[in-house]
Amino acid sequence: MRRNNREYEREPILVAGTGKLACSVAVCLVQAGHEVTLLTEAAPEAHRLCTTHVEDLRRETAAEPVRTKLRILSTLAEASGFALAIALPGESLAAKQALLTRLEVLLTPTATLALATESTPLPLLQQQARYPARIVGANWVEPAHTTCFLELVSNERTDPERVKYLYALAQTAWKKDPYHLSHGEGIRYRLVSALVREAFYLVENGYASVEDIDRACRNDAGYYLPFAGNCRYMDLMGTYAYGMVMKDLNRELANDQTVARFFTEVLAQGGRGMENNAGLYTYPEGEAAAWEETCRTFSYQIQQLMEKYPFHYQEAEVPLNP
Repeated sequence: MRRNNREYEREPILVAGTGKLACSVAVCLVQAGHEVTLLTEAAPEAHRLCTTHVEDLRRETAAEPVRTKLRILSTLAEASGFALAIALPGESLAAKQALLTRLEVLLTPTATLALATESTPLPLLQQQARYPARIVGANWVEPAHTTCFLELVSNERTDPERVKYLYALAQTAWKKDPYHLSHGEGIRYRLVSALVREAFYLVENGYASVEDIDRACRNDAGYYLPFAGNCRYMDLMGTYAYGMVMKDLNRELANDQTVARFFTEVLAQGGRGMENNAGLYTYPEGEAAAWEETCRTFSYQIQQLMEKYPFHYQEAEVPLNP
């Protein structure tokens, strides 16, 4: 498992999954110099998405990712040439287990398997694995080729050398600012879900509209989170004041055990958001495509801004007041 940085960047990688996230992870890795094979059930859509991302990279950064380093396949007989596979299954436990089983047949026993666990505890996925020590939880966010997010998850059964390998790879080649959790579960989903639960409680009970929620999040937390994160911003503003507010407010926060009724109704009607104009907002004809394009442009702009104010500011070449 010990490799130097130059070997990291040369290593071919197998990415298995379908949808936007799988495509942006593949482009992230190609951008880093890897030869990437994307194994997906939706090859035509993957070609379209990856081509769009490569065109965005050329326009926004003047970079020239080598498109020939990316193969997109719908079938693969064996994967002996990959020391690393990145699995991006659906959110259900059954989907994760099915993809894990498929990859274990293809990969050699020594290959590292970085599996998106999200809200599923890592031990549940290791139970059926042939080689549980090689599985590391690796949770990404879309668009993976512009964000610095990567959450690594391990437990006592995970080979620690594989975690070190992925952590170093993420820092040296993938332009990530990763963090590592060693107790078998991720935290991003929990943090996001806690915010959404409170937001939906307020909407469900008539305290706020969906628009109110978005304005509160965008115009307050949306300003400071890219700069400092929650806890550092509390220090900056005055930690004592937050403690006093929480002392009174915490007992009143939502603790619902079920999904809000209004959102359940959206899902029951087949709502997939902008994809089929059935979500929390409604959109005029053609507006969803405009939102998607604008979001892609914004992702480069916010990336450039955050790079000016890195989390590890003491180690940065750019001072706090550039």
